[in-house]
Amino acid sequence: MRRVTPWSTRRLSGEADGPQIPWPGIASPFTAVPPGLQAMAVSAFFFALMAALAKVAGGSVPLFEIVFARSFVVAVLSGTALLRTGSGFRGRETGLLVLRGGLGFGALSCFYYAVVHLPLADATVIHFTNPVYTAFIAALVLGERIGLLEALLVGVSLGGVVMIARPAVIFGGADFLDPVAVVVGLCGALLSASAYVAVRRLRHERPMLIVFYFATVCTALSLPMVLAHPVLPGPGMWLVLAGVGVTTHMGQWMITWGFRLERAGRASAVGYLQIVFAAGWGWLLFREIPDFWTWAGAAVIVGSTLVLIRLHPVR
Repeated sequence: MRRVTPWSTRRLSGEADGPQIPWPGIASPFTAVPPGLQAMAVSAFFFALMAALAKVAGGSVPLFEIVFARSFVVAVLSGTALLRTGSGFRGRETGLLVLRGGLGFGALSCFYYAVVHLPLADATVIHFTNPVYTAFIAALVLGERIGLLEALLVGVSLGGVVMIARPAVIFGGADFLDPVAVVVGLCGALLSASAYVAVRRLRHERPMLIVFYFATVCTALSLPMVLAHPVLPGPGMWLVLAGVGVTTHMGQWMITWGFRLERAGRASAVGYLQIVFAAGWGWLLFREIPDFWTWAGAAVIVGSTLVLIRLHPVR
């Protein structure tokens, strides 16, 4: 049995699915860059922009309204795509599709909480610990083999999170991140990894159907919380919330073509540009400047994940 890696699951998950429109690549001066890597770079840009817009919205809109807006837009777009292809909305394992949606809802809620309460780059880096956890959870749930080195990589990745969070008990002083937000961000990464493992079990389902169920379940779960404490956004905030959904869909579309046109290992490495873009948006929009410990922790987390892909190259 082939072991789960974050890139194979992402490729199967449907979170990276979009309209069936060819990706032609970007014209000069980027013609020397393969189209698949171009698409991955563009997807990283859109996903970082999505997180930045969510952080903007979090200043005046409750968390679950952001989750609802994002999910509703994606549900409409993916549902329209299913109707256009005539493939229908029925899956082989409806219960597992709903479970995957529930795990995704938890992951998304935790990620947006971290984005609102932490510097954008830090929240993004913490979320990027999920690839290492995916193989570990797959070993526990699916019985896929995991070696000592993989287990050590989980610990190393958590060490990178500690470098970013800088808890006072270890580093001293008052220059540390909100510990609650850091823990919530880690929970989001673990839930995201669990969702990828669920997708591994759903590999026979249509990718767009998985996207639709994910978005629909998130919409249904967030709606009661929105109705319990409704906040009517202003005209400009409606555009921001719509932007969260549209940039998510654009990122999913671009990542689809990235994995279709380029080897998964190289394509996934380019995906780490999202951290750089997140740092850029954090500086432009919120005057957040990542310090030495953020970049050092990011290097540890990215390095752990790249070691994992070298151990288990995706074919």
